[in-house]
Amino acid sequence: MGGFPGGVAEESARERLHEEQAAVRGLVGALMREFEGIMEANALVAVDDEHDPEGSSTAFERAHVAALLAREREHLAEVERALGRLERGEYGRCLGCGGAIPAERLAVRPAAETCVGCAGAR
Repeated sequence: MGGFPGGVAEESARERLHEEQAAVRGLVGALMREFEGIMEANALVAVDDEHDPEGSSTAFERAHVAALLAREREHLAEVERALGRLERGEYGRCLGCGGAIPAERLAVRPAAETCVGCAGAR
């Protein structure tokens, strides 16, 4: 079993990333179903966001779910990029400075692309 910078074991990293990938995919699916449900419900009634007292809350709900969906899709992309780095043997290296990302950071954020210092500098 290989190791990565910061003392991260390859199999442990792979397992955490796959678990996170599955969880995020499930959340994306649930959010997509929720968004589609909102859209279908709105299609069944004549919604005039400006004049309908429920329109503004419906618009807010739709925008809120859309924002959550976008955030989770980006998280999924981060996890998939991390899996790619793992396959190339680059996992655990900061994309900013090239240094090791501490194992503690990777334990909390398995898809982390930067060390704490570089993340704070953004």
